[in-house]
Amino acid sequence: MSVTTIALLYAAFTLLLMFLGVPVAFALGTAAITFMLIFMPRSSLDTVTQNVYEELASITLLSIPLFILKGAAIGKSRAGADLYSSLHAWMHRIPGGLGIVNVFACALFAAMAGSSPATCSAIGSAGIPEMRNRGYSSGFAAGIIAAGGTLGILLPPSITMILYSVAAEQSLGRLFLAAIMPGVMLVIFFSVYVGWHFAGEYRKAKNIFEQGGERSVVLEGHSYTLRERVSMLPRVLPFLILLIGVMVALYGGYATPSETAGIGAVLAFVLIAIIYQVWRPSQLRPILTSAIKESTMLMFIIGMSLLYSYVMSYLHISQSAAEWIVSMHLGKWALLLVILGFVLVLGFFLPPVSIILMTAPIILPPLKAAGFDLVWFGVIMTIVMEMGLIHPPVGLNIFVINNIAPDIPVSEIVWGVMPFIGLMAIGIVVLCVFPGIALWLPGYFLLK
Repeated sequence: MSVTTIALLYAAFTLLLMFLGVPVAFALGTAAITFMLIFMPRSSLDTVTQNVYEELASITLLSIPLFILKGAAIGKSRAGADLYSSLHAWMHRIPGGLGIVNVFACALFAAMAGSSPATCSAIGSAGIPEMRNRGYSSGFAAGIIAAGGTLGILLPPSITMILYSVAAEQSLGRLFLAAIMPGVMLVIFFSVYVGWHFAGEYRKAKNIFEQGGERSVVLEGHSYTLRERVSMLPRVLPFLILLIGVMVALYGGYATPSETAGIGAVLAFVLIAIIYQVWRPSQLRPILTSAIKESTMLMFIIGMSLLYSYVMSYLHISQSAAEWIVSMHLGKWALLLVILGFVLVLGFFLPPVSIILMTAPIILPPLKAAGFDLVWFGVIMTIVMEMGLIHPPVGLNIFVINNIAPDIPVSEIVWGVMPFIGLMAIGIVVLCVFPGIALWLPGYFLLK
C-alpha cells in the first residue's frame, strides 16, 4: 500500500473518531495504536508506554502543570475579579472603556495564567454581565471576552509556545520574547475596534433618546472618586509585581522556565493566602482539583499527540507530506499561505496542542528550507490558532462563553467574534510586512 493511501486512511480514521464524539486524546491514541497494529511490527506495541513517557519526561514540559497551577490559584480566587474591577475604575472615562477594560483584563490575566479557557472563564464571568448591564449588546460583549481570551496562548507564559519550542527545537526564551510585541499589537487592535464600535452604539442610542425614544443604559455612566480608585490597588499590585517578577526571572536568565513556573506557583499561593485568606484545605481543594484536571487532560493530549506523530514519522507520512509540499515549487509566500490555511482548517476541529505536535514534522522543514525564521513563524502560527479558538464549528472559546452566559445564543457569539478574527488576520499581514515587530526583542536580548 502506498504512503499516500496510508496517510489518507490515517487522517480519515482520525476525523471519523472525532466526529463520533471521541475525546481528542483518545481519538489520537486509538488511531495511532490501530495503525501500529496494522502497519508496524507487533514489537512496536511494547514500546508505546516507553515512547510516550520519554517524550513527556521533558524539563520544558514540566513547566506546563506549574503554570496551570499558578493560573488556577489566581483564577479560582478573587484576584481575577479584583483585577477587572481595578482596571474598570481607572479606565471608565475612556469611550468604550468598559469593553477596553475587558480586553486589558484578559491580556493581563492571560499573562498570569497562560491558558485561554481559564482567561475566558475568569474575566468573562464578571465582565459579560457588567457589559450587558451597561447596554453592550450580548454578541459584542461575548466577542470581546472570547477574542481577549485567545491572548492566553500568545502572551507569555504561553503553554502553546512551550509546546512549539519543544516541537520546533527553538529557544523558549526567544519565543516568549517574540510574542510580547505582537500580543501588545493585538491588544491595541482589539481596543481600538471596541472603542470605535461602542462609539457607534453610543451615537445610535443618543439619537434615539433625542428623538423622544427611551434612554438607553449606554448613556449612563458611573464615576469613581480618586479614593475609590486608589483603594483598589493594594489587592491588585502584588499580582502585577508577581507577573513582572516572573518575567524578570525568566528573561534575565536568573531561572529556567520550569523554575520560574514553580516559583510563580508558590508565590501565587502565598499571595492568595495573605490577601484573600485562602489557605484552609476546603478553600485550596477547588484550586488543586482544577489544576490537576486541566494538567492531566492537557498532558494526556500531549502524550497521545506525540505518539500520533511518532506513527506518522515511522510510516513516512510526515516526510512524504513535507516532500510533497516542497515538490509543489511554491514561492516563499505562497508556501506560507498554504501552510497557514492548512493550520487554520485544522483549528476548526483540533486544539492548538494537537495541531502543533501533529503538524510540526510536516510543515517546519519546508518553511526552514524556504528561509523563514521559525521563531517568527511560531508567533504567526499561534495567532492563526487563536483564530481557530473563536472560529466555528469548534471554536473552544465560543463554547466556554456559552457556558458562562448560556442565555446568549451561539449564533450571536459567532457574529460577535467575527470582527476580531478579521483583526487577527490584519495582524498576521502586518507581521509578514514588518517581521521586526516579533524579532526585535529576541534580537536585542540576544545581543545583550
